[in-house]
Amino acid sequence: MQKCMIKLLSIADVISLINACFGFLAVLILFSDIFPSDEIRIRLSFSFILLALLADGLDGIIARRTRTGELGEYLEAMADMISLGIAPSVFVYIMYHDVVSRYIYYQSYIVVVLIVFLSLSIIRLASFHIMKEEKFFVGLPASAGTIFILILAFLEIEFIYMLLFIVIISFAMISNIRFPKPGFKVNSVASVLIVLTIVLGKTYYNVAPLLLFSTLAFYTIVGPFYVRKNTS
Repeated sequence: MQKCMIKLLSIADVISLINACFGFLAVLILFSDIFPSDEIRIRLSFSFILLALLADGLDGIIARRTRTGELGEYLEAMADMISLGIAPSVFVYIMYHDVVSRYIYYQSYIVVVLIVFLSLSIIRLASFHIMKEEKFFVGLPASAGTIFILILAFLEIEFIYMLLFIVIISFAMISNIRFPKPGFKVNSVASVLIVLTIVLGKTYYNVAPLLLFSTLAFYTIVGPFYVRKNTS
């Protein structure tokens, strides 16, 4: 008997679809001219990518507690491809468009670097379930890499430093460095910080995005040592 495609979906799969839709909306907003200012357009796109990240975390929680759909692993990777690969790449390009439009070689630099990021993101997401470990991640999680790049672009750091950071993050995602899998409490704190970043944006001297960035940087630096200590 032939299966109905819709019936292959689980609740977690629906959340993955929402994740993909948020990422797609973030890209559409960047090219829309219906908003009264570029600041609003950038802020909305930034927020939708962060909402996609929240949905990405939520689908994993639901998948572990409910029925797992037959499409789960494939659908999640495809959704993440939009929200964690394409959307942040387009966001970075738009944020630095005025800079790269002045010099043709700047244009070449950012295109090459973003192609590297996108390509390695695809490799990371496609291989995630093959290389999945119970107690740790192999390579920097794509969600962490996206948050790093997204915040730095949102805060408009110097162009050359942005390029360098994207390259470092890209190769960190496909490295053999082991990072701990955060528990419920840590994920809850991260979710609160993401929500605060969405709500506050650059207000109060960028406190919310800087706090989220600092927390993630602490995880990235200390995490591998924690894993090594507890698995040796």
